[in-house]
Amino acid sequence: MMQVRVLPFGVLKDRLGASASTMELPEGSTVADLLESLKSGPGTRLTPEALQGIAVAVNAEFATAAQVLSAGDEVGLLPPVSGGVDSLPGPAAVEPADIGPGTVALTHQPIQVEKLTHESRRDEDGALVVFDGVVRNHSRGRPTLHLDYEAYEEMAVKQMGELVLEARSRFDLRQVTMIHRLGRLLVGETSVLIVVASAHRAPAFESCRWLIDTLKKTVPIWKRETFVDGAVWAAGEPFPPGMALEPSEASHEE
Repeated sequence: MMQVRVLPFGVLKDRLGASASTMELPEGSTVADLLESLKSGPGTRLTPEALQGIAVAVNAEFATAAQVLSAGDEVGLLPPVSGGVDSLPGPAAVEPADIGPGTVALTHQPIQVEKLTHESRRDEDGALVVFDGVVRNHSRGRPTLHLDYEAYEEMAVKQMGELVLEARSRFDLRQVTMIHRLGRLLVGETSVLIVVASAHRAPAFESCRWLIDTLKKTVPIWKRETFVDGAVWAAGEPFPPGMALEPSEASHEE
């Protein structure tokens, strides 16, 4: 037998009733075997419907249902992203050091939009495009009190860094800044900031839209919306093909 660490996020955390747990599995078990064990565990609400559209990460990398697990692996259960509760404990900001002219970070502190935008500007830039994602005062036809964001922090920072690298290879960009806030946010606060600097406006606009749209589909960050009459998980963006585990994979069906 071997032990692996299971980290559920978003709505899956509620269904499994724990923020993290250790599971014992036979040697040679796969991701699909682990999910099958979770469905049959005592008190679990991890139904086949709950598994629909989820992705799984092993040691902060996307995994397939057939991937074989090893002792000590960390398995993240990821519902469609952009939907969480209390953030995991972590540093105020985490930045990879190897993404070239770009800054990515997760922070539990308010994002300094004007300061970061000003610092992104250079004389050689002909365009500076800013996406400032702000918490609005309503959603689903109801007044919003606040949002709570959580992330699989190690994986999220890695994915954000890869997005910056890909954006710089696809578009003619000089610099990219991408910061996402975690924890509780009130109406009017910035949840995500993307600043793209380029010599020309077309790549700046195109890349900024591509960055936020791709972040919302692939980076493991979730949110929970609290209203005056209750709270709900925000509807997640579907994972791109190849990332989500289909229900048939998760349940061993052919």
